[in-house]
This record gives sequence, C-alpha cells and structure tokens, in this order.
Amino acid sequence: MKKPTFPFVALLFCMAHLAFAQTPKQPNVIIIITDDQGYGDLGSTGNPHVQTPVLDKFAQESVRFNNFYVSPVCAPTRSSVMTGRYSLRTGIRDTYNGGATMAQNEVTIAEMLKQANYRTGIFGKWHLGDNYPFRPNDQGFDESVIHLAGGMGQVGDVTNYFKGDRSYFDPVLWHNGVQEAYTGYCSDIFAEQAMDFIQENRERPFFCYLSFNAPHTPLQVPDKYYEMYKDIDPASGFDHDGRPFPHMSEKDKEDARKVYGMVTNIDENVGKLLDTLDKLNIADNTIIIFMTDNGPQQSRYIAGMRGKKGSVYRGGVRVPFFIKNPAFKADKEVEIPAAHIDLLPTIAELCHVDLPKSKTVDGRSLVPLINSSNPTWPERYLFFYWTRRYPELYNNIALQKGDYKLVGHTSYDSPITEFELFDIKEDPYEQSNIIATNTELAETFKKDLDALYYELISSENLMHPPRIEIGNANENPTILNRNDADGERGIWNQEEIYGKWNVKVNAGVYHIKLKFIKPVATGGNLLFEAGSVVTRKKVQSPITDSIEMNNVYLPDMECEILPYYLVDKKKIFPFWVQMEKIN
Repeated sequence: MKKPTFPFVALLFCMAHLAFAQTPKQPNVIIIITDDQGYGDLGSTGNPHVQTPVLDKFAQESVRFNNFYVSPVCAPTRSSVMTGRYSLRTGIRDTYNGGATMAQNEVTIAEMLKQANYRTGIFGKWHLGDNYPFRPNDQGFDESVIHLAGGMGQVGDVTNYFKGDRSYFDPVLWHNGVQEAYTGYCSDIFAEQAMDFIQENRERPFFCYLSFNAPHTPLQVPDKYYEMYKDIDPASGFDHDGRPFPHMSEKDKEDARKVYGMVTNIDENVGKLLDTLDKLNIADNTIIIFMTDNGPQQSRYIAGMRGKKGSVYRGGVRVPFFIKNPAFKADKEVEIPAAHIDLLPTIAELCHVDLPKSKTVDGRSLVPLINSSNPTWPERYLFFYWTRRYPELYNNIALQKGDYKLVGHTSYDSPITEFELFDIKEDPYEQSNIIATNTELAETFKKDLDALYYELISSENLMHPPRIEIGNANENPTILNRNDADGERGIWNQEEIYGKWNVKVNAGVYHIKLKFIKPVATGGNLLFEAGSVVTRKKVQSPITDSIEMNNVYLPDMECEILPYYLVDKKKIFPFWVQMEKIN
C-alpha cells in the first residue's frame, strides 16, 4: 500500500488538532447553599424588605425551578444534595441525637467528580459527621474549612460554644481536620476561603461547595447589616397581598431584622464570588447553583405558604433553586417539581461523569428540563418526613406526586379520613383538605407511602448506624461531641442526662479527657464504660470542669462509650470526651 503523502498526513494532524481544540473543557461547579433561609427571604420571591440585589439579578439570569423541594431540616437535605439519595438511605435520621452522621460508604458529589480529576472544596457547614471517617476530608474533599455540628456555637461546636453571643465572630474552624483560628465574621470567612480555592484552581476543573451557616441561629450579625433593618416592620406591606401571612410576635420581627441583615451579607459575598469568576475569565465555564436547605426557623414572610422549618407543608420544604451557566437559556422558569436528590445526577450529566454504580440514586438529572423549551417529565413521588431520632409512621410525613400531596399528622393506626390531601395546583397554600371527596386517590397515595417508608427505614445504613472510629491515624485525638451523642432524646447542654457514643475502637493505650459544661464537685467517681471495659476513678482534685484518665487500655471492639461522673447523687454526662491513642 502506498504511504500517504505529507500534505495528507498534515491535514489529518490539523483535523485532529482542531477537534481537540473544540472539545469543551469540563465545567467548574459551584453550589451555594444557605442555612434556614426560607423561600421568602429574597427580593425576587416577593419580599419587599430584604435587600438581595445580587441574588435577584442572578435569579433573572438563571434557570429558575419554581417548585423545588428539600427536606424539612438541615442534615437530611445536605445528605440528599451530596448523594442523590433520600437521607434515610445514607444513615442520616436526625440533626443531632447521634443521627447526623452519613455513612462512609456513601458516594458524594466530591467523590464522583474526582473520577474526572476535579479539585474539590467545602467552606462552611457540613453537618454530616464531625469525626473520622465521616468528615468532608474523608468524603472526597481536597480542601475543607468548616465548623462542627449543625450550627456555629451549638453544643457540638466545641471550639466556639463557650464564646456565646460572639461565636460567629473570629471563630476557631477546622481546616482539613485541624483546628485553626480565623478573624472576621463567619460568612465573610467562608466566602473568602471559597474564593481563594477558586483562584488556586482556576486552571483545572473544580467543585466548590460554599455552604453558609447563616442565617441559622444564633442570629449574630455585624452591626453594619443590622443597622440597615433596625427600624423596619417586617410584617408590614402585605395588607392587600391576598395570601396567608403568619402572625409575627415582637420577637419574630426582631429575628427577621437580624435574618435580613445576615442574608444581605450573604448577597454581598455572592457578588464578590461572581466578580472573582469574571476577573479570572472562568465564568463562561462555570455552573453555579444557588439554593437553601429548608424553610425559615422563625415566622415571617414566606410567600403565603403554610409551615416553616421542620414542617412537611410547603413552607418547610419548598425553597428557591437557581442554576446558571452561559450554555443554558437565561431567564427561564421551570414549573415541574424537582428536588435535592436531583443535584448529583444533574451534575454527573453536565460534567460527563458516571453515576455511582453501587448505590440506588433516587434523583433524576434536571438537564432535560434545563435544555427543553417545553419540558415534560414522567410524574414521580417525592417523600418528606421529620420527627426526632427516627421517622414516625404518619406523623409529620408526606408524599407528593403531580398536583396532589398526602400529609399525615396522625397516629399509626388512623383511618384515611384523618389524613390531609391537597391539590397543590389549585391550593398552593395548603388550606383546603379535599380528602373527604378523594378517599380512593388518598388510599393509593397511602399505599405507596407505606411501601416507600418501609423500604427507607430498612436501609442498611439506618439498620447498622455508622460508628466513629477511635485511635485511627487519620484523626488522633478524637473529640466526641454532644451533637453526635446518642441515648436519651434531646441531648443538648443538660448536665444530668443519659448519653453515649457509638464507636469502633482500635486497640491501644489511651489518654482520655472529659470536659463538663460546669465545674463539678470533688469527691465523686468518674466511670468510663467502653463495651466490656469499665474504668473507675476517684476524683480528689479541686472543683474542676475537666477530668483526665490516663493510660487506659482498650481492645479492638465495636461498642458504646458511656462516661459519667457520680457525685452528690447526680449522674453528670460530660460535654465532650477527647480520646488520644498514645501507643
């Protein structure tokens, strides 16, 4: 066969080079999520008081999903965002009480994108596990700057709890698993860290998860932003609105002023981030998502919807969701219901990476809805629940499909007539229960609700809860905090309460330090139970808020750790326990 001439070879080379040059770069991905910012806390959703010019403009330049749903509370939403799965499948069943730890075997967006050589970073709130092997740096994130627990200054946030009403300022955060002091206001810090990460990784694809903890309680806001709202009446301006409006107490109004200040601060930080993308000339190749994690915690404007955070009514689970990229049609609205479980499959398709093969992904890619001028989608059920510890059958639980939604606030053995059925299209504010005239439809919904409920509560990661690993080189020492303490319901900052931690211990000799909320009296006995190993220490030292037990040998085991101090007929549970393996 005659060899090709040089011009032909050159032509082939040029064609190949041209094809390579025209291959689109993998898009960067930024998810911005805020904490307890309800649907109504934006100017673009009809709030006349809050000032959010950046996010309002961003919404107009985005594809807006007008019926986007999440879970009623923080950790369940965040686990679904990260995995594309209902939270109960991931082991997440609560926001504390030892139920906010996502199983290590879950595949996060960060882990999925690392298949395609993405750099990954999280800045802000994680709330899916504070210890190895559940931290973000154990779950696919190359760079992480986070606070612990569900909120800064809450009981699980051991580095900021004792700062009280200044916990949002100059916090001690966890940088790649190591404590580090920062200066400034928390939202500013998280945004700055995200922008530094973007700057450092501008030449390669990256995933940035900017997870603001604001406007979650405690409602701490810089004076500059509070001053903007201190004189407003957040309940005013709705006299002729025609939609339901919640009663606002004076405390609710004051809380709203602080929330609006915190949201305006977020708005300004989002503006700085968008400016950074423009200056780096990477905005055209960046997918940006803005959303919130659930409804508002306090009563205020929420576009007429019923319920707030913790509720399965729309006020608790419907949130703003905007997705922007120059490749998408700007200023587009999608009315078809979508949900938090759809983020992972959407990002997988947009970034051309494979979905996790070992997991049931409950969500669907939103790409067909984003790209289509007349989108259609097969109807599906969306499941909502919220009760402490584990889901309670028919208590604050709902199933939605198409225009209809079945809601249960009743007993496990109640007849169908004690449920609520709403036609969301005709009654978006869930004011008219139509179950009396639609019992056959309601029975169908209830049958499907039962099937999904029993499937989810039988999930492997729920039946066999994740265990914190003690004595692993990836985290030593380990601090067991109250957010992750199981036992009695509602463990918070009480002194006398039954609590425990579910752990896996690596054999070795440990130094153990127990910190108490208040100083404890001398003369008592400290008992430290770890499975079959029980260690007792008589405390003769002066009154103190911390006690140490050194050189305690523990074998390999999966067990419960139950520490408590017995004194003056009291059984005092420690605030946190630090365990350090020394050999």
